[in-house]
Amino acid sequence: MALLTVLLQAGEAVASSGIAQAGGAIGAGIAAIAAGIGVGNIGKSALESIARQPEAANDIRANMILAAALVEGVALFGVIAGLLAVVL
Repeated sequence: MALLTVLLQAGEAVASSGIAQAGGAIGAGIAAIAAGIGVGNIGKSALESIARQPEAANDIRANMILAAALVEGVALFGVIAGLLAVVL
C-alpha cells in the first residue's frame, strides 16, 4: 500500500510541474509524424504494385485508400489523446 501512495504522490508532482503537458504535446506530434510516414509508405507500395501489375490498379487503389484511412483514424486518436493530456 505504501508503494501506491508513493506513486500517487509522484504522479501529482509530475502533473503539477507541466511535464505531463509537454509529454502530451510530444505524443501528439509523434502521432502526426508517424501517420505521415505510414501513409507515405502505403502510397509508395501502392505505386510500385500498380507499376508491376497495371491491370490490378483499381483493386490496389481501393485497398490503399482503405489502409490509409485506417492509419489516419489511429493517428487521430493519438493526436486527440495527446491534446487532451495538454489541456486536462
